[in-house]
This record gives sequence, structure tokens and C-alpha cells, in this order.
Amino acid sequence: MTQLTPVLSAHWDEKDSFTIAGYKRHGGYDAAAKALKMEPDAVIQLVKDSGLRGRGGAGFPTGMKWGFIPQGDNKDHYLVVNADESEPGTCKDMPLLLANPHVLIEGCIIASYAIRAKYAFIYIRGEVTHVVRRVQQAIDDAYAAGHLGKNIFGSGVDLELVLHVGAGAYICGEETALLDSLEGFRGQPRLRPPFPAIAGLYARPTVVNNVESIASVPAIIAHGAEWFSSMGTEKSKGMTLYSLSGHVTNPGQFEAPLGITLRELLEISGGVRAGHQLKFWTPGGSSTPIFTSAHLDTPLDYEGVSAAGSMLGTKALQIFDETTCIVRAVLRWTEFYKHESCGKCTPCREGTWWLVQILRDLESGKGSEADLEKLLDLCDNIMGRSFCALGDGATSPITSSINYFREEYIAHLTHGGCPLDPHAATVFASAKAGV
Repeated sequence: MTQLTPVLSAHWDEKDSFTIAGYKRHGGYDAAAKALKMEPDAVIQLVKDSGLRGRGGAGFPTGMKWGFIPQGDNKDHYLVVNADESEPGTCKDMPLLLANPHVLIEGCIIASYAIRAKYAFIYIRGEVTHVVRRVQQAIDDAYAAGHLGKNIFGSGVDLELVLHVGAGAYICGEETALLDSLEGFRGQPRLRPPFPAIAGLYARPTVVNNVESIASVPAIIAHGAEWFSSMGTEKSKGMTLYSLSGHVTNPGQFEAPLGITLRELLEISGGVRAGHQLKFWTPGGSSTPIFTSAHLDTPLDYEGVSAAGSMLGTKALQIFDETTCIVRAVLRWTEFYKHESCGKCTPCREGTWWLVQILRDLESGKGSEADLEKLLDLCDNIMGRSFCALGDGATSPITSSINYFREEYIAHLTHGGCPLDPHAATVFASAKAGV
């Protein structure tokens, strides 16, 4: 069984892990001091050599993304950290910021230096007030210690770090919508090109990275590219945080090398709750196609999950046992996407509304089997045709659930409701008998 590899989560169990004193006790900010003595291009190359890929869902190589920033252009450059974690089931960035916010700040220092940025922003959800307060306190402490502001570490390098609190829109997790929101506009995706690396925040070259991506950088600087790339698989390097939730004995964050399987994670976490069996699960949050118990041994890396027909996404492993109605679960997810659609494009704005209407009928036992084909046709017209990935993500649980659990959808029609609900079956039988 693959062992856990706590790096980001190594000291979460210490009562003062979130303080600057607790962070420095384990070598905190040493990596930043080391990086500032290197050439910026050497820092970028080190991150490239490590094989670090974006931990926000897309899995794009982080060092390559940094390398896209043009140099010698006499323009301000910006680093933006996407902490607007809002994918249903995703819960890795908030625990990280709550337990160890200074690792993100140190990562910001290194990344900003590498891309020649003097200004960095952390865009965080407004609902997580307790996390906002903790991160702001960490930023204040870093300023007081001379790790932010003017001439940090006596290196002559300047960096201003701003924590920006969003208003709670799922669409602002999309990087260009986030940038619009950061500029004070309504959060809606931008047409690309130009890409953020050329014209991002305030039309200046910008790098947008996920919290975990930036937080992984200090360890790479401290221990080297070979150390990081020794973990994981050939194309998916390093360790990462897997969020295990739902019908599992011991849910939580499990930091392990990329390529571990759900079977191994369930063994570590005590398995599915006692007396029950795994029915379906998500490998990367609700916007990724679902898996079943047949996928227990699928390597949880970018290539392995993709080859099996889904996406690793944010590594939000939501576990559902046999007591869960697949139609109800998919309906609840789709209601979320319909509510959070920004309305900019027709396929997503109109399509998600109609998906909800049909799913509500199916869940309550109305409609016919032809509605399943209508659902799939709607998904086909949304997939790849919406302005951003929100529309695509809304279709994923629908198409995959019909693929694996078509009989359960049909059972809702024959039972007059959810077959897992004995009350619905009784009412339906009485109605047919004319009682």
C-alpha cells in the first residue's frame, strides 16, 4: 500500500501551526530567502524540472505557466492566487489556509520573484470568514517580520500582498472571471485570447495559480526538483491533497503521491461506513464524470483518471454508498450549476435551466424514458459550446450517471419516484389502483 507523504500537512496537528512562530520552527521562510539569492529564471527552471502541475483542476505545468510571462516589457506583472474554492465536494485549500497560511505566503514571495511581480493578490471566498481572518493575520505578521513590503529579506526585492475577499460566486473560480471581479467588475469569463499571461489583471501580464500549487513551491525550493519528482507517477509528479468526504469511516485530507488509488485511500481511512457498500464516487468534484466500484484501482493521477473516462480535477473524492439515490444526487448538483451560471452564454444559461426541469420530473417519477435521450441531447448541445467550463462541468455527472445507472433512472418512472423511498412506491401503487 502506498504510504501517505505529509509535506503541506506535516504539522497541521500542532496547535500553533498557523502562526509565524510555528511555521518558522520548521524552517519556514528559509526557502524564500534561498530563492531570492537565485536568478529568477533559475527559480522558474527549478519548478519546471520538478514537474509540478497546477493543483486547481486543469493540471497545467506550473513552471511553464510562469515562463509564459514576457520579460523586459517594462510592464507591471501580477501574481494572483485563486482561493475561491467552491466546487461541490472540494475542501483542500480552506483547510490548508486554516492550518498553515504562511506556506502560501512564502510561495507567493517565491513565485512573484520568479515572474518579476511586485504585487500579488489572494482572491478568497467571502463566506469563509474564519479563514479570511487567519490569512489576513498571517499577512500582517509577515509584513511585521519584514518578509513582505520593501526590501524583503534585505534582498532589495519588493512585494506587496493583498487579500481580496470575493462575494461568493462560483464562476469567480474561473481565472478570467476572477480577474474581472478583482478589477471591480461583475465576475464573468473573458474571451481568450488574449490570455492572462499577456493581458491579465489590469491588462498586464498575470499568473493565476491555485492555492495548493503556490503552497507546494517552498518545499520544492528547499528540497530540490529531484526530491519532488521522486514522488508520483511518470507524468504526474509530487504529492497532493486528496479530500475524502461522504460515506466514509474517517473523512478528511490525505496527502499522498499522485497515482494512489481510492482502494488504498479507503484502507487508510477505514473504508466505506460500516454495513454499507460503495455505489459511486467523484474523482475530482461534482463537475467530473462519476466513477463506480469498478474504478477502485484507477490510479488517481491526471493520465490514469483521464484514461478511465473522467478528470482528476480538484481531487475531491466524494463517496456515496447504496443508500444514495443517483438521480437525486445529480439533480442537486445540477441545481447548483443552474444557480451559479453567470448567464453570459446561452448554452449554459438556458441549458442548465432545462436540465434541472427534466431531472426534477425524472426524480419525482414523471415523464418518460424518452426524457433520458432529451437530457443527453441537451448535454451534447452544452458540452464544448459554453463560454467557460461551467457548462461542461454541469453535463458531466448527468451523462456519466446515465451511462452507469440508466436502470435506476427508469426505475424512478416505474415506481413513481425514487425506488429507494418505500413511501414513493406505496403512493404510486395506490394511484395506479385508483385508491
